[in-house]
Amino acid sequence: MASGSGSKNADFRRKWDKDDYEKLAQKRITEEREKKDGKPVQPIKRELLRHRDYKVDLESKLGKTIVITKTTPQSDMGGYYCNVCDCVVKDSINFLDHINGKKHQRNLGMSMRVERSTLDQVKKRFEVNKKKMEEKQKDYDFEERMKELREEEEKARAYKKEKQREKKRKAEEDLGFEEDDEMAAVMGFSGFGSSKKGH
Repeated sequence: MASGSGSKNADFRRKWDKDDYEKLAQKRITEEREKKDGKPVQPIKRELLRHRDYKVDLESKLGKTIVITKTTPQSDMGGYYCNVCDCVVKDSINFLDHINGKKHQRNLGMSMRVERSTLDQVKKRFEVNKKKMEEKQKDYDFEERMKELREEEEKARAYKKEKQREKKRKAEEDLGFEEDDEMAAVMGFSGFGSSKKGH
């Protein structure tokens, strides 16, 4: 239509044929099904979240300087490298957030769901912890502990005596200096101000 043909048809909006688009959508869906051989897509089954079996190394690069060039591999760049996700994180807090995060756990094949403990598992854990506490109490011998306390007290006494001896020595040295100063004043040498013994 020409723009100046008349004002009778003022409806200038584009019309969408819903039937045609619905046919196109159905055609696309059938093509996708044919590509998958008619099998419905199974959701990915991920493991439940579990404890880490290694120690996170945060201190190995602490306080060290590294020269970084254009050819330096990403794993040797400054910061913390995650080999699972192939990324570099700049500081330790963000690195811990990353390895505990959803993206990293997904790349490891785990979901963020935790296995629900049964009553038997909880009871076993309590028994194990109780045995550990009993072993610690068996290791704790009263007489040995008393010996240790006595040795610590003896060390503290010896330290105090040594401090008192040092104070006495310093006081005797100060008295010796004062006597030397008095003798020098009598002889007329009080104006030099030197207090060293070795003249």
